[in-house]
Amino acid sequence: MVLLVINCQEKPKKKTIKVKVPEKKQVKKTESKDQKEIVLNDDNAIPFFYEYAAKNKENKVRIITQYGNIDILLYDNTPYHRANFIYLTKKKYFDGTMFHRVVPKFIIQGGNSDNRKSMLKRREIGRYLLPPDTNKAHSHHRGVISMPSSEIDNPHKLASPYEFFIVQQSPGAYHLDGNYTAFGEVISGMEVVDQINQLEVDGREMPIKNTYIKTEIIR
Repeated sequence: MVLLVINCQEKPKKKTIKVKVPEKKQVKKTESKDQKEIVLNDDNAIPFFYEYAAKNKENKVRIITQYGNIDILLYDNTPYHRANFIYLTKKKYFDGTMFHRVVPKFIIQGGNSDNRKSMLKRREIGRYLLPPDTNKAHSHHRGVISMPSSEIDNPHKLASPYEFFIVQQSPGAYHLDGNYTAFGEVISGMEVVDQINQLEVDGREMPIKNTYIKTEIIR
């Protein structure tokens, strides 16, 4: 009988090689101009909207109300006013504001609110006025959207950027030409404008029933 003797020697331990993982370098994120939150004022608003208009070519906005939608085509040759309206729409400024002034058989005016949120949004976006752009041959026909002047002492007819009005009067409100900037027109939903214009108002021309709005870009 052959006896097999097995030598149980310990197997040599394998050397574990530690692989050094290179540390990830932290790359500082640099904000692009579009990412930066800018607070607008009378000094930087026009340069800002000049650049914004070149990069943001949208020219149609839908105003949503409880009575239906109003679709607006913005004029390309009023670039600052178009860019301003697109910018405020993308910032969702108009959401929660309302048609706060109604003058029967004349206009409906929107973009303001007694809501504290609207005041805070204005503060975040900035305090600025837009210069008039009245020499582009746009008359205040029925359905035209235009921008009211600021309530401050305003000999140069600088426009309040947060508010707008739509002409309901037929065939138009031509006495406004040269004093206010027409920057777009209703392409769908004029019947909604007519309905809002018939709302009952108080002594301040404010509708008794609030008509809240929301805006969105359409293609």
